[in-house]
Amino acid sequence: MSNLNDINISRRSMLAGLGGLGLMAAGLAGCTGSNTPAGSTQGSAATGGSSYDPVTLRVAFMPNLGSAGTLFAAIDQGYFDEVGITVETAQFQGGPAEITAMQSGDIDIAQIGHGAHTLCISGDAVVFAFDQLSQADAVVVDKTKVPTAADLKGKTVGVSTGTSSEIILGLVLRDAGLTEDDITKVEMDVSGMTTALISGQIDAAATWSPNTVTIQEQLGDNYLVLGTNTDYSDEVAFPGSYVCLPEYADENAEVLARFGAAIAKGHVYRAEHIEDVAKLLASELDLPEETLLQSTGEGDWQGAVDCQGDTDTILGYYQAQQQVFLDAGTVTEEVPVENYVKTDIMDEANTIFEEIK
Repeated sequence: MSNLNDINISRRSMLAGLGGLGLMAAGLAGCTGSNTPAGSTQGSAATGGSSYDPVTLRVAFMPNLGSAGTLFAAIDQGYFDEVGITVETAQFQGGPAEITAMQSGDIDIAQIGHGAHTLCISGDAVVFAFDQLSQADAVVVDKTKVPTAADLKGKTVGVSTGTSSEIILGLVLRDAGLTEDDITKVEMDVSGMTTALISGQIDAAATWSPNTVTIQEQLGDNYLVLGTNTDYSDEVAFPGSYVCLPEYADENAEVLARFGAAIAKGHVYRAEHIEDVAKLLASELDLPEETLLQSTGEGDWQGAVDCQGDTDTILGYYQAQQQVFLDAGTVTEEVPVENYVKTDIMDEANTIFEEIK
């Protein structure tokens, strides 16, 4: 694939790839980075019409369509009102920082991208709601400096360690007959590597949308994508998820199920109105609308709708994800996905979703 903006693979093709891994599958942005909480707060409307006990949840997100789309759509459409939840939002730049904030008691729930799931595998957090399979990651270059993946040898590459984009970089290097020893990796946050690549301070960036959109706009015809999630969909899966601390899940399973039901309803709206969601985020987060609109292909939005209630398929996604970490050496010992993916909460959320959809 030569242009990340053109990504729009079907759930069927993704599952066919996962099926090649022998995973249980019947049928998108997420990435990590440095912590820069924005302190933004957004509450849902009054919950007086709900039959549920009212509760307020502090929810962390990252400022991209994959991480924030469903959350803000569900707030805007009043889906949390239907289950008695008021949402207070907090903006972060990375999943690990969100989990740290949960541990310090600053937030209750976080939407994380692929890379931060290592912390779930290690027991620091649990997944209670699946959000989407990311298609937002890419290794991008100025083709006047790096015309092919093989030309990465000896070049400087901006990377945010532990992200799904770093995984894509490893796969691109592998297919070019290179290893990480052949490049100079520079640890950077995503905004820093965007600026650095455009200004020529680095030769390549392992990054994600909407930063890829900004880079493409600035580099024009010199913009080149060396690899994306979809190029490796037969090998890897990059779920985005809603997570909380293990003890929080034990004490608040019913509330989390309600939250998951509202998110599931948000999935339906997101899939049917993705451009409206992009415009909503642009307005709510003060981001360029055109950039968000160009990011609408960064996730398998319909896939999240189609697998609602299908926990076998969802567990298959997380098994594929864990295998990515095992292959990369970021996780050294396999852990049963049932240890950190709360299918009991997912099942209850689906029951509530069926009642309110």
